[in-house]
Amino acid sequence: MERFSIIYRLTGTEADARGKAEDICLEQTVEFPGELLPEGHIRDNIVGRIEEFLPDGTNAYRATVSFDIESAAGELTQLLNVIFGNISIKPGYRVEEIRLPEALTKTYQGPRFGKSGLREWLGVAERPLLFSALKPMGMSVRELARLAYQFALGGIDIIKDDHGLTDQSFAPFDERVRACAEAVERANRETGLHSIYVANVTAPYGEIIRRARFAKENGARGLLIAPGLAGFDTMRCLAEDDTIGLPVFSHPAVLGSYVLNPQHGISHFALFGQITRLSGADGSIYPNFGGRFSFSREECRGIVRGTSAAMGHFKTIFPCPGGGMSISSIPDMIKLYGADVIFLVGGGLFKHGLDIVENCRYFRSLVDSVGCRHGDRN
Repeated sequence: MERFSIIYRLTGTEADARGKAEDICLEQTVEFPGELLPEGHIRDNIVGRIEEFLPDGTNAYRATVSFDIESAAGELTQLLNVIFGNISIKPGYRVEEIRLPEALTKTYQGPRFGKSGLREWLGVAERPLLFSALKPMGMSVRELARLAYQFALGGIDIIKDDHGLTDQSFAPFDERVRACAEAVERANRETGLHSIYVANVTAPYGEIIRRARFAKENGARGLLIAPGLAGFDTMRCLAEDDTIGLPVFSHPAVLGSYVLNPQHGISHFALFGQITRLSGADGSIYPNFGGRFSFSREECRGIVRGTSAAMGHFKTIFPCPGGGMSISSIPDMIKLYGADVIFLVGGGLFKHGLDIVENCRYFRSLVDSVGCRHGDRN
């Protein structure tokens, strides 16, 4: 019986933290009084085990707790439940790192494309990739398609729906997807580039697969989904569906509540890196440091490490920092991220000047000379 391990950061005195570690062992598995468990298989194998318990700064400890892989049932939903189910309702517990044996990782496909596959999909061998979003909400289909055309004409690699664009009356999903995908392809014919349009398929459960298939059939070459809204296993299903077979990008909507408390929740490394990869995303979108959100430089470095840390056969994926980024910040971002990154600039493209196409070309010029010689500096 193989086991997988989770590293938790637990706050409090040594006695308090030890009690929390012991609580994890029961609460995340049998959810039953330990003293009432009979001797045998359940006590010996199903109950979590504290494998290591070490101090971690002031008034905090790191506990490595292992679980029988059978407790995860080969289901992503149950695996996440074991990792952070009931204890997510208790203060002072934080998931820092997930360690899965091959017997468990082989259950999941992971990212279909990953970094190298996405580069091949886009025809970009070395430099950082460029992302932008169709916004603001309220624009008509015609206006959105025109903007998509301008982005592609200016050399933006990935043009996505803003995560708030779903099926509103001013820009219905089916009509918007047809128009924006055609606009991007028209620009590609004119430039000889390989920009792609990415459709947002975050939707009520019964609509997600239909929209994903419709998007593919009508020219979209990637999908955006917010797993905090639709579910991580829903994202996994999209990634593993061979009838769709498109790159998947994860949006962080609602996930901020998991990471903002440094004493509780899930680490940036584990959530935006490991869990996002486990769920099949090829790119993990998150707020960059220095923008309008509160993520720190070190937290962003943690995400980068999570997108590339060893996880069995899972491909490494692209970190996609965004959220209030300006074009002027790109040189500094390159120093941190190197070449293996997708920079997401939305409103910043409009602030740079009145000509959107020229703004995009300038954005592109900042990364065109950046190759893999920069490496991964994290």
